[in-house]
Amino acid sequence: MRRIIPVALSIAGFDPDSGAGVVADIRTFNSLGVYGVAVVTVVTAQNTYRGYAIQPLDPGIVVAQLRALREDIGFDAVKVGMVYTRELVEVISRELSDFEGPIVVDPLMKAKSGVELISEDALDALKNKLLHIATLVTPNKFEAEVLAETSIQTIEDAKRAAAIISREYGVEAVLVKGGHLKPCCIDILYFRGRYYEFWGKPSRGCYHGTGCILSSAITALLAKGYELVEAVKKAKKHVEYAIRYGPPIGRGWCPADPLAPLEIDAERYRVLTDIVEAVKMLEHASHLVSKYVPEVGMQVAMSLPARYASSPSDVAAIPGRIRADGCRLIYRLPPEFGVSSHLARAILTAMEFQPDIRAAINIAYSPEIIRAAEKLGYIVSYYDRREEPPELKRVEGATIPWGIRRAVERAGGKVPDIVYHLGDVGKEPMIVVFARSASEAASKLLRILWSIYG
Repeated sequence: MRRIIPVALSIAGFDPDSGAGVVADIRTFNSLGVYGVAVVTVVTAQNTYRGYAIQPLDPGIVVAQLRALREDIGFDAVKVGMVYTRELVEVISRELSDFEGPIVVDPLMKAKSGVELISEDALDALKNKLLHIATLVTPNKFEAEVLAETSIQTIEDAKRAAAIISREYGVEAVLVKGGHLKPCCIDILYFRGRYYEFWGKPSRGCYHGTGCILSSAITALLAKGYELVEAVKKAKKHVEYAIRYGPPIGRGWCPADPLAPLEIDAERYRVLTDIVEAVKMLEHASHLVSKYVPEVGMQVAMSLPARYASSPSDVAAIPGRIRADGCRLIYRLPPEFGVSSHLARAILTAMEFQPDIRAAINIAYSPEIIRAAEKLGYIVSYYDRREEPPELKRVEGATIPWGIRRAVERAGGKVPDIVYHLGDVGKEPMIVVFARSASEAASKLLRILWSIYG
């Protein structure tokens, strides 16, 4: 009977900064809808820029961990990472020799922090025993050079090395990771006599643990029943997300984040839900709010967290904006991402100064709103469109970022609660209410209106 949820096993070392090893593997399994279990082989003392110590576990406890899992939960696919000693390689190879599912071996030899991840005698055992039971081996350029005993400088070199590794060690599939190849970012898969090329683009981001994430993502997808070539393709895309959205922490190589796709989906839901709540709040006081709907319409917008926000497509708002019909607020569609331009750019600019200020509402300018906001203690600032440099006026979309920066400067470097401008030729005077969330922006606006109308 097929499991309700597939299970993948990581046999690897422990990295205390969670960027690599079993922690990164489990996070990757979970991010792809696979339940992760782990056998720890080695405990390391390292961080993002330096390695301090390595303590291999006794082979007996490693075997005990593995057998405990096999007799109870079981697993559908295995990823083997850091093994370090010959004794560990031998017992793991023996214990997995009768496993009928896919086994992915990531032949780790050296960490980005400089830590040596395998001893010399263990490398011989890896070549002669562990690789012979592997379904797929995933060496980087340098590891592939060691295994194939050949120099790799070009794509053709990588292809030749992959074929050598497959032939010499009886591995059905070899994926040579090409992050260090020229041209950059091509992975070469040799599988059943055929070559497959997986191209990527160089990108800024976090790279600690990317090898672990790639091999564990492939393992997870194989556990779910994907064919190997498709699993590699999807896993590479998963790693690209992890690199792009890795948290910029530590003094060295910051860790990639395999949970980023899940986190982004969750944040998108939270943003959309919060905008809906904010609009409901405004509708409940529509007899007040409708007085201040601009001729161009009112907008309620909110961005993804700063870590995930880089353009207006990462900001959600109401399609077509909100209009006033007498004392009613009307709009046609629920919030979507990428439908705001002006307010989205205002929010993204504010986030440059305070990343937690992620939302805004625009209303028509009114002196009474400004006076009431100041009386309530809100920080109020402004920009004058007449001061905008001519060269910026000629650039589409440059006015609002310039204006918000000017208002922040006038407020002493802090994002104001209220930013206004008095318009220009063909430009309606406007007020923007900033806040940490759309519902908080709505609360600020309603508080101001209630202070005016009681």
